[in-house]
Amino acid sequence: MVTKLKDLLYGETSGLLEAAFLLGGFALFSKLLALVRDRLLAGHFGAGLELDIYYAAFRIPDFVFISLASLVASAVLIPFFVGKLGDKEDARRFFNSIFTVFFIAIVLVSAALFVFMPQLTPLVVPGFDAASEETMVLLSRIMLLSPIFLGLSGLFASVTQALRRFFVYALTPVVYNLGIIFGILFLYPSFGMPGLAYGVVLGSFFHFAIQLPVLFRNGFVPRFSLKAKFSELERVLALSLPRTITLSANHLVILIFIAMASLVAEGSIAVFNLSYNLQAVPLSVIGISYSVAAFPTLAHLLSNGKRAAFVSQILTAARHIIFWSIPITVLFIVLRAQIVRSIFGTGEFGWAETRLTAAALALFALSVAAQSLLLLFVRGYYAAGYTKTPLFVNVFSAVGTVLLGSFLFSLFTSSETFRYFIEAVLRVEGIPGTSILMLPLAFSIGQIVNLIVLWALFARDFEAPFKEIWLTLRHSFYGAIAMGFVSFQFLHVFDNIFDLNTLFGIFFQGLLSGLIGICAGVALLLLLGNAEVKEIGKALHGKFWREKPIVPDQGEL
Repeated sequence: MVTKLKDLLYGETSGLLEAAFLLGGFALFSKLLALVRDRLLAGHFGAGLELDIYYAAFRIPDFVFISLASLVASAVLIPFFVGKLGDKEDARRFFNSIFTVFFIAIVLVSAALFVFMPQLTPLVVPGFDAASEETMVLLSRIMLLSPIFLGLSGLFASVTQALRRFFVYALTPVVYNLGIIFGILFLYPSFGMPGLAYGVVLGSFFHFAIQLPVLFRNGFVPRFSLKAKFSELERVLALSLPRTITLSANHLVILIFIAMASLVAEGSIAVFNLSYNLQAVPLSVIGISYSVAAFPTLAHLLSNGKRAAFVSQILTAARHIIFWSIPITVLFIVLRAQIVRSIFGTGEFGWAETRLTAAALALFALSVAAQSLLLLFVRGYYAAGYTKTPLFVNVFSAVGTVLLGSFLFSLFTSSETFRYFIEAVLRVEGIPGTSILMLPLAFSIGQIVNLIVLWALFARDFEAPFKEIWLTLRHSFYGAIAMGFVSFQFLHVFDNIFDLNTLFGIFFQGLLSGLIGICAGVALLLLLGNAEVKEIGKALHGKFWREKPIVPDQGEL
């Protein structure tokens, strides 16, 4: 038993599909906990001012995390550690140098933001009144501890992933969400709104602390060191800075959109965040799982000069991302009301909030496939050490997304015809604050355009024959249409069987309709002789749960 546990904790990773499935399982479990977290928040507060304040309080600490922690993220540091594993002393020295510089930088930045938080808050939420701003300042100041813990956790993950002997880190997003849930259930009743922020800090501490025993076992005890090779730090900075700007550009879009949402009806920030978190479930399970599972292999292949194998690995991951994400996108759109109502439909979260959040979810879901493929192509560029291309594409995409969001926002407000069309298609007529829907629409359009540009550039830069993906794309589209059509028809069937005024009724209406739709889609794919179905069956037969996963960086607070 002890030996098996040690093998589980310290065994190596192998096999893209197997590692991706296991990583996807952990990601799914983490996201399910995140949905429990959001359900508790929605039930306690509804889509109202308190939840607006809570979600808005994340923005500045989150931006700190993205801007600084991404400098030492595993996507950047893994190639460095892989190259140094032959000399463990050199690897430890490099690790301690990065640890020292990062810790000092993030503590100083967090301290400065703590002081200037009252001046920054009105810029983030221009629609808040003075009392709401004061509460947000308090929560944001508490949450500034989170990027410190999560940033260090990301640094530790670089070592363990490079060693390919890490299982515990797969639990880090799980314990992170458990900490937040603890804050909602036990700290909020005692401390009020600050208790929610304490829960976030507690979760980030768990994310950090759970890794320490494994890190120590491998001989990487973090120590402050002044014996840094500045040439190495310059190389890390040269590689990580474009990545940091790339990620910061994406989160700057969210930051600006939150500011715009604060000017709409009360609860708009909550609707935006709840729907964004929901669409992140398939993104994490599919896009992040495949891109992260592939990344160390991609880095190894290129370091050994195996460019053709590198391209083949990218194509395999891209095929499976497309295979999964397009049908799930369609199911999310068809079953959006059932999904939102089942997860958030409790306590103070009413039917109007459900309809608005469901509409926002449908618009976000349009870009799940694009977001997933972007993660893969960007990591492919990083594995090759090419960081400028994704930087320029993402920055221009971010600027275009913000401009598009402003345009759509203005058009929705000024054009009654356009507003009526959107509200009718998404079935949100008569609900206040529907202008918030322009933000997820702009976000999805921006991500799709971003993918088209980056896909074309990747094919050019790596001579990747993406023609073989078109068959997967066609099969996935056919399967998605079959799933969506059958699921939609059975929604009407079960409408007459279940009481849709109850959680039980609406949950099983959506669940059974979705399962029958999936069966129809899989049957069609089998008739078409789909290659991905066969590969997935082979991976499942190979007992993928015995594989040891490689885990993604924490994407945000």
